[in-house]
Amino acid sequence: MRIRLRRGAVRLRRVLSTGAALVLLVPMCACRIELAPPGSPTPWPAASARHWQWQWQLSGPVDPDVDADVFLLDAVRTTSAETAELRARDRRLICQVHVGSVDTGDPDASRFPAGVQGATGHRPQSRWLDVRRWDVLEPALADRFRLCRGKGFGAVALADADGYLYRSGFPLEFDDQLQFNRRVAGLARSLDLSPGLMNDVPQLAALAPDFDFAVNEECVRLAQCGKLLPFVDAGKPVFHVEYTGTTGAFCVTTVGYGFASMRKQRTLDAWREPCALP
Repeated sequence: MRIRLRRGAVRLRRVLSTGAALVLLVPMCACRIELAPPGSPTPWPAASARHWQWQWQLSGPVDPDVDADVFLLDAVRTTSAETAELRARDRRLICQVHVGSVDTGDPDASRFPAGVQGATGHRPQSRWLDVRRWDVLEPALADRFRLCRGKGFGAVALADADGYLYRSGFPLEFDDQLQFNRRVAGLARSLDLSPGLMNDVPQLAALAPDFDFAVNEECVRLAQCGKLLPFVDAGKPVFHVEYTGTTGAFCVTTVGYGFASMRKQRTLDAWREPCALP
C-alpha cells in the first residue's frame, strides 16, 4: 500500500532540508579569513615575528616579484596601482614618512613655517623640524598619514624621529623626542595605521609599548643590535638592514636575535640579499 504525503508535509520536508543545509554552510563561511581591506591597520601576529622576509625600496620601479612578505615603500613615489598589485599578492605594506624633517622637494613643504625648520637634515635639501611644536606639525603629519592610508598602506614607519641626537638647530631633549614619538604613534593609530619606529636606538626600550615594529639600519656595524631586543621580547618584528659586510658574516647574529635581516645598497633600489629564515 503506497502512502501519499500531503502537499503541506512535502513543503515542510523541503523547508527542513533547506534549513539543515544552511546550518551546515554557516560554519564553513565563518571559518574564512578575510584580508584586511585597504586603509586597515596591518596586523603583526607575534607567532610570525621571526619569520618575515622584507623589502625596502625607495628608488627605481617597484619590483612586485621580490620574494618578500613585507614591503617598505615611499609615501609619495609609490602609486595606488603598485600597492594594489602588492596587496593582491597578500603583501604587507609599510609607508615611510619623514616625521621629523621636511625637504624642499616635498609636496607639502610650504605647510612647515620657517620657524619650525632648523639645521640641515639627512636628506638633500632637508631641514630638521622642531618636534616641540606639535600644534604646527600635527595637521601636516596627519595628512601625510592619510596619503599613505589612501594608497592602501596599512602601516607607517617614522623616519627622522631622532632629531634630538643631532645638531637640529633646536635645543631638543630626550623627553621632547619621546613625547613627540608617542604622539605620532597615537596619531597613526587614530588613522588606522600600524606605527613602526625607525632607528632612534636610545629610545627603543621606552617606546616598545607604543610601536608595533621597528626598522633598523646597521645595528651590526654600530654594535647596537642588543638594544632592539625589547621589541623581540614583546613578539614584535624587527626589520633590519646592513649596507656593508656579507650576509654570511652578520646573519648569524641578527637571525639569532630574531630579526628579519638583509643586505641592501644605500640607494635602496630593488636589489636585496636576504638572510635565510630559521
